[in-house]
This record gives sequence, structure tokens and C-alpha cells, in this order.
Amino acid sequence: MPIAGRTREQIRTSIGYNLGAFISVEADASGSTSTFLTDDIFSTADDQNGKRIVFTSGSNDGEIRRVTDSSISSNRTTLTFYPVVGTSTADTHTAELWHSDYNPEAIHDFINQAILEATGRVFDPEESIALHADGKTARFDVPSAFSMLSNVYYRSGEASRRVHLCERVFDETTDSDFTQVVDDEDYKRNSSLRLTIGGSVSAGDFVTDSVDSVDLSGMTHLEGWVKATSTLAAADFVIRLDNATVQGDSSDLEVLSVPATTAADTWTFFRIALANPESDTAIISIGLEYNANHGANTVWFDEIRATRTDDNRWRPLAKHLWSIDISARDLIFTTGGVATVGYALLKLVGGDNPALLTTDAGTNEIDDEFVIARATELALMATKGEPTNPQFHLQKVSYFKQIAQEALRKFPIMVNARRLS
Repeated sequence: MPIAGRTREQIRTSIGYNLGAFISVEADASGSTSTFLTDDIFSTADDQNGKRIVFTSGSNDGEIRRVTDSSISSNRTTLTFYPVVGTSTADTHTAELWHSDYNPEAIHDFINQAILEATGRVFDPEESIALHADGKTARFDVPSAFSMLSNVYYRSGEASRRVHLCERVFDETTDSDFTQVVDDEDYKRNSSLRLTIGGSVSAGDFVTDSVDSVDLSGMTHLEGWVKATSTLAAADFVIRLDNATVQGDSSDLEVLSVPATTAADTWTFFRIALANPESDTAIISIGLEYNANHGANTVWFDEIRATRTDDNRWRPLAKHLWSIDISARDLIFTTGGVATVGYALLKLVGGDNPALLTTDAGTNEIDDEFVIARATELALMATKGEPTNPQFHLQKVSYFKQIAQEALRKFPIMVNARRLS
């Protein structure tokens, strides 16, 4: 199976070894912002002129400079480079010294060209359970991480505990800035709790309700729905849980930040990891707190439950029951798909286009062997090779081309890959 995960620096050095184009050097004394002193080079004066130096440690890590002069004294080579770097080179700093025929910046371009050539044939795997169907909605915004969907699953069973269905007002602790109504017209399940919040509300104001004692110690997440007339940022609201009446302070067992709503007047499904489930053995109170960015707003909550991730059971949605609207990046269910899924959490499986590598620390997301072989081939094709032995140069080009093609054939065959872009 193809193996990915090398950094751009590691890939560049592998390409350099294939080309015989660089050596690794270490500073053996402190230099300056324009000099690098090393005992690792065996040559005569000016032999290194025109080469490129790539710094691989210290404050200058990743910088590439052109060697303008090289001199030798007592077997120590001083490399003078241009332009200057931000910090003087120091003893034990490391670098790569590249042959003048191969510019490391061009090597980086060849690496990204190889990745682009594989784009569409291979994807960085992605999975998401951010969406929830309600038995009515047929169109869903696909998370931005996806460039392709291959499968849609819906949750057919789970371990869950009811916390609050939001089918009654919160009357354990009330606040005059909160006007509460059970909304039988705008909801996600049967009805929802609508909070009309006045402009005089303060950060930290909350309402609470008592619930039948519920043991959440085996659960992992709190799930539910939220909607607001004015878009909520992450943590504008928090949900509090406790084994006594919620106090709105550090004594509450759970203080869970509600994620941002996707848009104004739009229901957003949330799924929040419980912070202290081992302590949640007898939850009897739940609180809804306006935590930040307080101001006049109307906010709805619905169907708050606790679930356990490992017990989720999934069924695939038949492929003829869903499609992709590429222009809108939407997942669309047919009428039969809506009916089949009903009210259920969705799991999307697919992938993202592999990321281009723009820094030495960037990690390759596709087969390393393909990227190294193809970039090596491209680098060889960009040079003339040795004039005295052009046939050998052509043989090297052919060799790495064959390795790249063999690696490409090892890419997994994409089944039912539906592009989003």
C-alpha cells in the first residue's frame, strides 16, 4: 500500500540523493549573516560558487541563498552567500549545498507539479459526522474539507440518554431578560424551546430546568440543535449540567460551549464532547447561558441528548438515493433518500485534494514514492546532463519515469467518487 507522510524537506533530500545534486554540511564555527563556515567540504577556492545553500536548522531554517564566493583556510571552507539572512549562522547549524544545475526552489515546484498530476486520481481521506438529517431536508452543505464524496451513511442506532427535549420551558431558574415559549411551528423534532432575549441581558445570564436524574458517565458527547435570529459565534451560548441545581459557576460539572451557528435563522446541529463524563452519574439540572457577545436575540434549542460514539451503528445510503450539486457544493437526497434516512446523524466519507507543499515542515498526503520519482524525473528533464555521456542521462530519466508510473498504478481505484469541485 502506498506510504505517505514525509515532509517537503525529507522529499527534497531524497530527490537530491537521486540526482546526486547536494551534500549535507554542518557549521563548525560561527559565521555571519552572509557566511557559513564548515569543515565538510573538500575542494579548492571558488569551487562552490554559483551553488545554492538551503538552511535546515536554526533561525534561518528553510531559507535558500546563492553562494557567491568560497574560500578555504586551514581546511575550513567559508561560503559567502547572497542575499543576507536574518540571523548570523552559528556552530552546529546545518544546511544543504546544492549543485548549480539544480535550484532547490525548482525542486519544490517539481514536487508540487507531481502532487497536481495525482490530484483527481487520489485523495487525502476525509470523514465527517457534522451533518444531521431531520426527515424533511433534502439538501445539505458539504463541509469544506471535502473535494469528493464516495459514501453517505446514516446512524441506524446508538447508545443515548435523553437530557432535555426542549418541549417545555425552563422554570427551575429564570431570568427576566429571557422570554420562553415552546415553539410548535419551528423545530427539528416535535417542538422546540424559543428564547426571546432582551437587549439588557448580561453576559452570564442563564435559565435552568430540572430533569429526571440521568447517568451520563458512559456517554461521550452532547448533541442537539440551535438556531438564532442573529448568528451565534462559538461559545456565545454554553450548556451547563450538574448533579444539583446549575449555579452558573465553576461548581457545575459540565460547561459546554455551543458551536457557532452556520447562518442567521438556520438550524445548526451541534455535537460537543463531554468534559467530565466520569462525574456525570446523576445529572438533574441543565442550564442555558448567554456567555458572550450578549445582546437582543431570539434563540431556539431542540432535542438535547447525550450519546456514546463507539456505539454508533451505521447503514450506507444506497447510491441512487443521493447526488452532488457541484456548483453549490451540496449533498442532495432524493425523496426516497429523505424517507430512508429519516431523523438521523449522517456520516460522510470521501476525500480532499492533496495539499501542495509550501513549507519544509509541510507533510505529503499522497504516495511519497510517486512524488519523489516524478519530481526527480522532472528535474532531470530540466537539465542537459553531462555532455560527454548524454545516453546515461536519458537512461536516468527513463528509470525514474518508470518508477513514477509504477507508483501511480498502485494508487487505489476510486469507486463511486463524486467530485465537489
